[in-house]
Amino acid sequence: MEGGGQAGPTSGRDRGSLSRIRSSSLEIREKEIREKGSEILREQLDAAKKELKLKDKECERLSQVRNQLEQELEELTASLFEEAHKMVREANVKQAAAEKQLKEAQGKIDVLQAEVTALKTLVLTSTPSSPNRQLHPQLQSPGTRGAYKHVGHIRNKSASGAFPSSPGKPEPSSVSIQPAAKEDREMDSVLYAEFLMWKEHPSLDRSSAFLSRIHREDIGPCLSFTRSELSQLVQSAVENNSLTIEPVAMSALPMVKASAIECGGPKKCALSGMSRLCRHRIKLGDKGSYYYISPSSRARITAACNFFTYIRYIQQGLVRHDAEQMFWEVMRLRREMTVAKLGFYFTDQG
Repeated sequence: MEGGGQAGPTSGRDRGSLSRIRSSSLEIREKEIREKGSEILREQLDAAKKELKLKDKECERLSQVRNQLEQELEELTASLFEEAHKMVREANVKQAAAEKQLKEAQGKIDVLQAEVTALKTLVLTSTPSSPNRQLHPQLQSPGTRGAYKHVGHIRNKSASGAFPSSPGKPEPSSVSIQPAAKEDREMDSVLYAEFLMWKEHPSLDRSSAFLSRIHREDIGPCLSFTRSELSQLVQSAVENNSLTIEPVAMSALPMVKASAIECGGPKKCALSGMSRLCRHRIKLGDKGSYYYISPSSRARITAACNFFTYIRYIQQGLVRHDAEQMFWEVMRLRREMTVAKLGFYFTDQG
């Protein structure tokens, strides 16, 4: 009995101590778990804070980029508007200048067309039966010759003077500027083909077969004088449209000086070197020298000038005729050069 009574309380104490040990170990374990959980949460919180900071920095950077892009866009827009306004102003200025040039060109064209019409009127109204007295001053009465002294340009004053005329004799049919009514003519197919080919792209370049032939057969011989060097200068001036012919006041001629002998003189032609009464003189471009020329030399130069004038009118589109009419006019001008080269010309008082 005693042994049994002692064993009971001992086992009860053991069980109490075991329960206390268990509860304390649970508390310790629970505490450890809490600490670990807190530490994990802290780490996650720190990571979240770092991530938020990075995102804040990225947002700030993106905001700066956006502001910079907006500023650049505004500057670009302003620059484009300024450039557009500048282009509009320049376009308006150019348009005004172009309109002004167009008006001036139209005025020049009107003047040229009027001149061409006047020249055609002078040419077409001259026939053997009824010659134009402005083109043939020798047919005018003494009291009316002076009235037409200054008709036309000085450079082309002998626009039609390349045919023979004998005082007191009737003029033959060859004096007609246009072919006489009874004159027959037949077109040369080779010459006409060359003319048509040149007319497609008209120019003063000698490379075309059309102008090459005329230079070789007409212009070269017509402007070939005794003084070859001066002849070349005259031909260049005629081609460049820089030659001037002007009359000489015979009553006011000064005495010929030594320096003027090189350019001919009132009684010596600078081109042919022959002693002839020179009523005209020429000037080549901007050179200061004047060259006295005889009536025959003047007729030859004038015939070449007339040809180049008509060719330039065709090149500029001022001739409103069909190709065949243009061709025959060119042939007529070629004939004038040939006749002038042979020494036939009209005499006048200009």
